[in-house]
Amino acid sequence: MAKLFTIGEMLIDFIPFKKGVALKDVVSFERAPGGAPANVAAAVAKYGQKAALISKLGNDAFGDFLVEKLVESGVETDKVYRTREANTGLAFVSLKENGERDFSFYRNPSADLLLSEEEVDPTWFQAGDILHFCSVDLVESPMKQAHKKAIAAVSAADGLVSFDPNVRLPLWENPEDCRKAILEFLPTADIVKVSDEELNFITGIQDESDAIKSLFVGNVKAVVYTKGAAGADLILKDQKFESSGYAVEPVDTTGAGDAFIGGFLYQLLELHANPENIEEVLRNHQASILEFANASGALTTTGKGAISALPSKREVEELVGS
Repeated sequence: MAKLFTIGEMLIDFIPFKKGVALKDVVSFERAPGGAPANVAAAVAKYGQKAALISKLGNDAFGDFLVEKLVESGVETDKVYRTREANTGLAFVSLKENGERDFSFYRNPSADLLLSEEEVDPTWFQAGDILHFCSVDLVESPMKQAHKKAIAAVSAADGLVSFDPNVRLPLWENPEDCRKAILEFLPTADIVKVSDEELNFITGIQDESDAIKSLFVGNVKAVVYTKGAAGADLILKDQKFESSGYAVEPVDTTGAGDAFIGGFLYQLLELHANPENIEEVLRNHQASILEFANASGALTTTGKGAISALPSKREVEELVGS
């Protein structure tokens, strides 16, 4: 059975009890498991496919908490290493009235950045597996090299590579370093998810259509262009498919994009997608794939946190059916 692997950060999101307060003025927070790669793995596991996280956590109480949450979500944790050399990463989040976020990260470095390429075993990956990654852990670190090894290994095993840049500029010394890292890894992916807020930053191109076309470099076969509540577009080299979002009352948008791509990749595993048939699978099943992914992302915004707010597969299907 094919499996989703995600590689990168898992951390604690500290979410304020009160919305509409600037981060400097927040008095109290509640903790929630987070980190985009972990969120995506949790979504896929919750919907019923196999998922594993490749990462490293501190040998501390926060690391213990995160491992427990992964296990509860059904995510395999045997590739989550522990270390005493650094602490588990933390992110403090403030929420605007509309659920949008402002972040402050604590990692210098955090444990996830210490995962080394020697700790990635190419024999983990089999044909039909999917490896998903983001840009947060592509800063110069052992973890960046671990990404390169994992990407090469899953590609050699005839698996798919998925990349969500998930831009978080506060984690970079300057924006250009972030942009260069994204452009360096972009050609290694079969599927690229990019949001409307990120497209111009990544490409430097004002025209939306031209900017999306510029993402088709290297191995890229499909671009998923997300537009928040407005839905998402799926673009192949020769065809574009549009979809609408679902109207919900947002509480916290943290993890909405991760839930979206988790729902998307779950569908690809269900449909036995691989590098040879991916374009055919997307072309033939685009409507149902996008509906499920949009519903997954929308429902996640109706609760606090990312992993904590993930809906069940039945809830997603009910929203799609409605």
